[in-house]
Amino acid sequence: MDGEYRGYMALRGNLRDFTITQLLNLINLASKTGTLILDGPSEQAYVSFREGKLAYARIGKEDGSLALVLHKANKINVNQYRAIADRAGQMTDKELGLLLINAGYVTQEDILLNLQGYFTEVVRKLFTWVEGIFRFENEMLPPDDRINVRLDLENIIIEGSRQLRELEQLQDEIPSLDMALKFTERPLTNVNLSIEEWKVVKFVDPKNTMRQIASTNKLSDLDIRRIVYGLLQAGLVELARPQGTVPPPNPKQFPVQNKEEQKSLINKLIGRIRTM
Repeated sequence: MDGEYRGYMALRGNLRDFTITQLLNLINLASKTGTLILDGPSEQAYVSFREGKLAYARIGKEDGSLALVLHKANKINVNQYRAIADRAGQMTDKELGLLLINAGYVTQEDILLNLQGYFTEVVRKLFTWVEGIFRFENEMLPPDDRINVRLDLENIIIEGSRQLRELEQLQDEIPSLDMALKFTERPLTNVNLSIEEWKVVKFVDPKNTMRQIASTNKLSDLDIRRIVYGLLQAGLVELARPQGTVPPPNPKQFPVQNKEEQKSLINKLIGRIRTM
């Protein structure tokens, strides 16, 4: 391996053999400049580095442009975003940044902090990729028309490792996202749920699998498992076989309850959630 640290690092392979954490570690230790290209099952990602520091990142169809990043961070509204996108034409992000600073929309610090946050978030998403192929292109520099940052990889690696451990633990607790959820008999009184939790709770129904709920709400596998785990621990929901699948022949597993009473409670609960 030590030959790969000198000058040229021919790095390509499969994410099943080499995790994102290990890749970032190599790039960091070898102070590499270039771009890591990752082909996941449904998206492609580009992560660029200068001397072992994160410079730029984008994923899927998002172009990682300054206008998009500032819009996502609520620094510019949707009309301003559209106006910029229409008029920008051949304007680079650096020129746009200067224009926005001079017009008093944002400060230079706003721009850098939001770009750093956005690029870090892209890399965080990649930590949950377990399938895909990668290659490191030494000659491929971050795009000239984009504003680059210089972010140390150590903290991102530490956070990513923590995230991977959490995902592994949650996969043990909730092995399959093809299971559905149903409400328990415990009423939702005085429960303070987050916006993300409400998004999931709204779709709790034996007809919906957790995978479908995640897809509808654009949640990652880690996010949906994390939210469902919290709801399970609070005794608000329980795992259920999706409707239409054959239940296992184990009558003891399903104690006889007053069906009407249970149905009425669930209907009230669903009614209350839908009005929120």
